Amino acid sequence: MHFKPVVSLVGRTNVGKSTLFNRLTRSRAALVANISGLTRDRHYGEGRVGDFPFIVVDTGGFEPVATRGILVEMARQTAQAIAESDVVLFLVDGREGINAHDHEIARLLRKTGQRVLLAVNKAEGMRDHAALAQFHELGLGEPHPISAAHGDGVPALVDEALAALLAQARQSAVDAPADELAPDGEGAPVDHRIKLAIAGRPNVGKSTLINTLVGEERVIAYDLPGTTRDAIEIEFERGDRRYTLIDTAGLRRRGKVFETIEKFSVIKTLQAIEAANVVLLLIDAQDGISDQDAHIAGFATEAGRALVVGLNKWDAIDSEQREWVQREYDRKLRFLSFARVLHLSALKGQGVGPVLKAVEAAHAAAFAKLSTPKLTRVLQTAVEQQPPPRKGIFRPKMRYAHQGGQNPPRIIIHGNALDAVPDSYRRYLEGQFREAFKLAGTPLSVEFKSSHNPYLKDNNS
Repeated sequence: MHFKPVVSLVGRTNVGKSTLFNRLTRSRAALVANISGLTRDRHYGEGRVGDFPFIVVDTGGFEPVATRGILVEMARQTAQAIAESDVVLFLVDGREGINAHDHEIARLLRKTGQRVLLAVNKAEGMRDHAALAQFHELGLGEPHPISAAHGDGVPALVDEALAALLAQARQSAVDAPADELAPDGEGAPVDHRIKLAIAGRPNVGKSTLINTLVGEERVIAYDLPGTTRDAIEIEFERGDRRYTLIDTAGLRRRGKVFETIEKFSVIKTLQAIEAANVVLLLIDAQDGISDQDAHIAGFATEAGRALVVGLNKWDAIDSEQREWVQREYDRKLRFLSFARVLHLSALKGQGVGPVLKAVEAAHAAAFAKLSTPKLTRVLQTAVEQQPPPRKGIFRPKMRYAHQGGQNPPRIIIHGNALDAVPDSYRRYLEGQFREAFKLAGTPLSVEFKSSHNPYLKDNNS
């Protein structure tokens, strides 16, 4: 399994971490203003060096010696990010110089044993300047002068941070088994091991469900939120089908869990979803549908992963509560209409039997091979029943369809004037294809490709 590496941005308040986060992720996802302490929780984004993706974590201002209030929680969030990182970028302020907080953070980082690069931000014009010499006091190696606001020195910093990880990723690709290297396009194998990520909020019963599925105490399960910390894999077979179960919050024996940090890991959940073929989203029916459930489901859908939803602890709620949960599901997770919903009790083993059948069906749909003749017949029938709406004097003309990829299935429709097809009609066609090919449990991408009109004047000619 190949996880995206994690790069965390650490430093005291107002040194430019969020500005650097926005530059690395090419986004405006983190709030940026000249006000200290804006970032309290961790923010996650995706950066990229060439075709090599990595996860960037923006942390709150770090106060290692905080003893009370919100600063304690911010310190916990940052400590968690450091523990999960492959490399830490420690930002200091080149204009203000070093202060006591910088020394305290540096001392903590040296104790963690993590790989740390020291970035001196707001260092416009300071390259090879004597002012950089003071930052050697932190004992973290050569200081790297950068300007997060203008981008100066940032590419070189990122290249150095990820150089070793890039080499490891390339070597892993060379050493990977042939079935893992198979592309997700047409011709990818359907019968390879199913990688199933069990995702959900803390204490919804993920580890209990794994133990029930495997039939033994393979994962330590406590009645305590966030017992598991690092993502782990469990190999097992059921009948003639091989599985790799991924407990997205992972395993740490209770005595080895650091009580000073948050134990539920968003990073590990995101990485496990990326590495899986199918995601089982486990929801605590007693608590209802939370925004975090919707965020996890949204990330899995955007990643193109097949999905099964399990409403756990179903036996612990009455009929009135069940109706309320169903209404909440329809309201907050209506974008998961393609996913099968199961009602179960992982602890008692009730309703667990259909779980793997639903996972296998979702996996089969994600890797389904869709023949061009049948796709085209379904398309033509759908157009006859409900033609696409006109745009001006033209009506889009759809000629044929073919499969453009698997996991998730991609259907490419060719024709003329297809740029004018509205999203509502795209969803109509998606429903027709789903019904015809029994594509339950997987996202489905329907794309349009218009033919070039040879009689249209080329303005560049």
